[in-house]
Amino acid sequence: MVRRAGSWPALVPLAQNDHDLELFHMKSHSAFLCVAALYLTACGPQPQPAIDPQLAADIAQIKAIDNHAHPALNNPTDREFDALPVDNMEAASDPVVFRPGSPQAKEAARHFPNKAATRKEKGDGYPAWVLDQLGIETMLANRVAMGPGIQPPRFRWVSYVDALIFPLDNSHLASRNSDRKAFFALEDKLRARYWSEAGFTAGNLADYLSKVVTPTLEKQKQGGAVAVKFEAAYLRTLAFDAVDRAVAEKVWTQHSPSDADYKQLQDFLFHYVATECGRLGMAVHLHTEAGAGGYFDVAGANPLNLEPLFDDPSLRKTKFVMVHGGWPFVHEIGALLTKPNAYLDISSQDLLLPASVLATTLHEWLSYVPEKVLFGTDGYPYSDEMGWEEAAWLASKTAREALGRALTDMLRAGEITPDRARQLARMVLHDNAKTLYGF
Repeated sequence: MVRRAGSWPALVPLAQNDHDLELFHMKSHSAFLCVAALYLTACGPQPQPAIDPQLAADIAQIKAIDNHAHPALNNPTDREFDALPVDNMEAASDPVVFRPGSPQAKEAARHFPNKAATRKEKGDGYPAWVLDQLGIETMLANRVAMGPGIQPPRFRWVSYVDALIFPLDNSHLASRNSDRKAFFALEDKLRARYWSEAGFTAGNLADYLSKVVTPTLEKQKQGGAVAVKFEAAYLRTLAFDAVDRAVAEKVWTQHSPSDADYKQLQDFLFHYVATECGRLGMAVHLHTEAGAGGYFDVAGANPLNLEPLFDDPSLRKTKFVMVHGGWPFVHEIGALLTKPNAYLDISSQDLLLPASVLATTLHEWLSYVPEKVLFGTDGYPYSDEMGWEEAAWLASKTAREALGRALTDMLRAGEITPDRARQLARMVLHDNAKTLYGF
């Protein structure tokens, strides 16, 4: 046998007899399969990236509106970034991201080297500088009060109002566990502050409503608040029932009512606050996620508890935002988006969960009622290692990746066009919040 130049390479020796010929065929066949496999690997369809490259580039360029965060002043003594700081809680099993030395914390920290020196250099301009590093145009600041460097237009105020619905003796509620004890001490302190600012010491329910509740909300509105925040899920169930005023007035006269009676007063006051917010044009934000601490009532935070509020005709002028997207009740909360006054954000989920997990949830929501889904970070000074800036950076990174994954899946499934994908990305990161708050 003569092998011509340019023919198949001599992968095995030429056959000399029948046995060699059989062996030759076997080896030739094996060699052919190997070469074919290499060819198919090189020339066949390659695995597609999780995110369409052009879409990823488009998402990276969008200046976002962060619907929920707790930015701290450039002042180490600042404690008004939350009405209920979580560092007052009993130790519990922390999510992985918050554990000392977590890979996520290390990655985030690399983007803020020499933080102390930068804070000193930037001064009151430091919070806005942080937003520039994150690609965030505007951050809604959940704070007891605003302060130097955390001011419009880069920061918009979300005030705290839980103290308004717990006006009586809270010692019995505080006795449930150590977390509640710490929380109600803080709520009592904030309540005293609101009463002092209103010049109120005592009176009937009508006096309390007209001299404390309404003036406090109006003052917050005049101070720039675009929304109010209820952390009620840390203090009680989210089931706020409709209660007649006469019933609430009767409970008001009791110094230390039973739990059942006190809940009726709280429910009445919640409805009153929500109605006033509708009148004033402020949204109502509610914590709807499994919260921090080992005593948190996860079942009580189920967003389905809020459905009667959304269905109440007297509250249709009030816009409700279910902060943190209701995790782990992500399917239940999605069903509520058809309510005309119900919205949600992805804050905290983009901090605690991988992008692949959040992408699946976003795919579901964006296929259902996409104009009600908002971006948020829950940037918060969790620890020295995970400050509000690191937390916001990590959440922003994860959120953009999850959004890119969800929209790419929808693109490849033929559910949306490239133009619609870009539109949805901008809606979630910016336009939905802009429309909701009228920025």
